[in-house]
Amino acid sequence: MQPTADFDAGRLARSLLRRSRQGALATLMTGSGDPYCSLVNVATHPDGSPILLISRLAVHTRNILDDSRVSLMLDERAEGDPLEGSRIMLMGRAEEAVASDEDILRRRYLNTHPSAERFVEFQDFSFYRIRPSAIHLVAGFGRIVDLKPEQFLTDISDAGALLQSEQEAIEHINSDHRDTNSLYATKLLGAEAADWRCAGCDPDGLDLQAGESSNCAPQ
Repeated sequence: MQPTADFDAGRLARSLLRRSRQGALATLMTGSGDPYCSLVNVATHPDGSPILLISRLAVHTRNILDDSRVSLMLDERAEGDPLEGSRIMLMGRAEEAVASDEDILRRRYLNTHPSAERFVEFQDFSFYRIRPSAIHLVAGFGRIVDLKPEQFLTDISDAGALLQSEQEAIEHINSDHRDTNSLYATKLLGAEAADWRCAGCDPDGLDLQAGESSNCAPQ
């Protein structure tokens, strides 16, 4: 069965990428090539590609350094039967951060996972960005779609000024407009009332978080 015309697979995939804070990372074991899966915390680059902060002491990192091919499963953790919720299986290559990307990867990751601040200065920890090659989206009966990167990644080629001022904007929003965050979350997105804070600001909109809950307010 083909998805209905009103089903926007790319938009749903982008939303799952933005809202997910944990995922199952699959790598290939060094030497044997056997599949290896581990739980990781995840953030997103402004274009939607996943960001990891991982230690070279971890098996998955050693695997990546030997073979950068990975897959990452993200899901929306639906109530009841988890198989009724949407999920994506993202395939790509994990690349260690280069100097030119270090600041933005660090900022985006720590805004999503503030408690990771204590790890970033450890010598064995590094930021990695997964460069996607494809996504397999499962969004319910008759809604199974394969997507190319251009169908779910965000074009940020003209967003330099916004991204340069992102941290300042986040701090201003959280300092002076905390009530607006809650209105976005509850009235626009249908989320429960909570102390929602802004964790990201990019061409796709605002990333909002409250405790373990995440949401994305579209621009």
